[in-house]
Amino acid sequence: MSLLPVSFANTRAERPASHSRPSFASLLQDSGALDPAGIATARMFAAERGISLPRAVMDLRLVPQMVLAPLLVRHFGMRRIDPTLQPPDPRLIDRLGAAFCTREGVLPWRDTGGITVILAPLPEVYERLHEQLDRCFGPVVCALADPEAITAALLDARGAAMAQAAQSAVPDRFSCRGWNSAAMQEPVMFGLVALLGAIILWPAAMLGIATVWGIISLILCIGLKLVAAIAAHRRDKPRPPEAAPAHLPDVSIIVALYREADIAERLVTRLSALDYPRDKLEILLAIEERDTLTRDALHRARLPEWMRIAVVPHGKLKTKPRALNHALGMCRGSIVGIFDAEDAPVPDQIRRIAARFAAAGPDLACLQGILDYYNPRTNWLARCFTIEYATLFRVILPGIQRLGMAIPLGGTTLYVRREALEHVGAWDAHNVTEDADLGIRLVRHGYRTEVIDTVTYEEANCLPVAWVKQRSRWQKGYMMTWIVHMRNPRILRAEIGNRAFFGFQIMFFCALSQAILAPVLWSYWMLALGFSHPVTSGLPGWAVIVLIAMFLLTEAINITIGILALRRTGHKMSALWVPTLLFYFPLATFSVYKALWEMVRKPFYWDKTTHGHFG
Repeated sequence: MSLLPVSFANTRAERPASHSRPSFASLLQDSGALDPAGIATARMFAAERGISLPRAVMDLRLVPQMVLAPLLVRHFGMRRIDPTLQPPDPRLIDRLGAAFCTREGVLPWRDTGGITVILAPLPEVYERLHEQLDRCFGPVVCALADPEAITAALLDARGAAMAQAAQSAVPDRFSCRGWNSAAMQEPVMFGLVALLGAIILWPAAMLGIATVWGIISLILCIGLKLVAAIAAHRRDKPRPPEAAPAHLPDVSIIVALYREADIAERLVTRLSALDYPRDKLEILLAIEERDTLTRDALHRARLPEWMRIAVVPHGKLKTKPRALNHALGMCRGSIVGIFDAEDAPVPDQIRRIAARFAAAGPDLACLQGILDYYNPRTNWLARCFTIEYATLFRVILPGIQRLGMAIPLGGTTLYVRREALEHVGAWDAHNVTEDADLGIRLVRHGYRTEVIDTVTYEEANCLPVAWVKQRSRWQKGYMMTWIVHMRNPRILRAEIGNRAFFGFQIMFFCALSQAILAPVLWSYWMLALGFSHPVTSGLPGWAVIVLIAMFLLTEAINITIGILALRRTGHKMSALWVPTLLFYFPLATFSVYKALWEMVRKPFYWDKTTHGHFG
């Protein structure tokens, strides 16, 4: 194979100063780029990983790239090209595939007299891919280029195509991207106007209908919650802990960041606590191309060698799932995990994930970890959020799993087999609750999800306005997910089964109905206070008593489950906070009306949650 291009027509590539091949260690020391201690560190790392000294220096980021680049030219006796100044031929990129080039860090540059020049950060990168490159292009040669320059050139040449690919990974039948069309929105607007007209013309009848459905959906929601809680507390035969697999799998973790400059250093510190072999772990920080503030902050944080930045091509759509889809193409692991910017996973989490996947069959595609908060005592809102999450992740979701229903995933601490993830089309870039949607699509394709007993701590969103914004995004995404999967209810029911279909209706449609119709049901608390109500004025006395008893019973069930869930956490929080959730859940009604408005006006708008206020 050839590493030195024979000739380049009309180029201004850097040429080696001499044909001598000094040792790389002596070049580093003689130039003052690295002292003997640093060279020893790089040599030890190279021996551990079975890589060259130049690769170790580059991976460890011991020397700035502008200093390292001329030393590599002298050591290897090769030309260096800046593809941002001398752009590549996009047709060559298309032949190899932009995703492949981005993942492997190589760039087919130009055809020079029947020989294709391949740019790579180091010759060993080129050598590892030489056979594949040769099959694709015929005769090939290698020249050096800075990694960031290769990425920038790829984005300039094929960024728009990569952005489009990330936005359209999910097939049309499973995506909500068509919602923004006039054909979809005009009937919705007509329906809303008709509903408003009916309320004005027949207020009593509409109030009665809303009451009936509000009560039915309340009974269904609290019934599922109660059954799930019983199932979660049912004792099964203890399963022995899974032994560590003989060969630990490669694991890729994606963290999507957007305008997170103030959390970068803490993110690196928290993820560095993970106890997993560094040669088996990579963490990709997916950052929008134009988010220079976050990129600069990460560079200042001195990323370890097992963390790298995945630059997401600029596009009009800026959502977390779009960033995840792009970063997925750069992953090398067979297991892909998702974290949020403020997450602090327990150290042994990935080892437990790897062991469970190794012990289970291939139908287990996803493991959902438990989310908890490291700032539960910040204020009342943080305490309520902590109780709500304890109920969801420690009681409801485990119960849903035991009942054989589809689990709507959380957006973080979920791990998916890459093969299954690619089979279902990865994430819907237009859905603002891409996690819940993915959970349903996995079930539709015959896969299982389990809740695994490993905890990730994150920051409770405990500012009222920020809470409403975050919750409205979740509710909008749930609306969109329900609409997408109910395009053909018969097919959905056949794919996931009757039980999961019924649970899907309760967890999505009925739960949203509860938030929307909450003001109607609140009005009936007047009965408990001795006031009359227009709907119940014609009912017999026993019916009113039953109605009041039902409201009290639902609150008692909610409080009981909340206390049981709180006891499963390590938080020493008084159970007296649980009844105050009676005043916490009404906030969801404010957010759901915001979500309804956005469903019509800006369905794909990602109302970003700010992090880093309390930890």
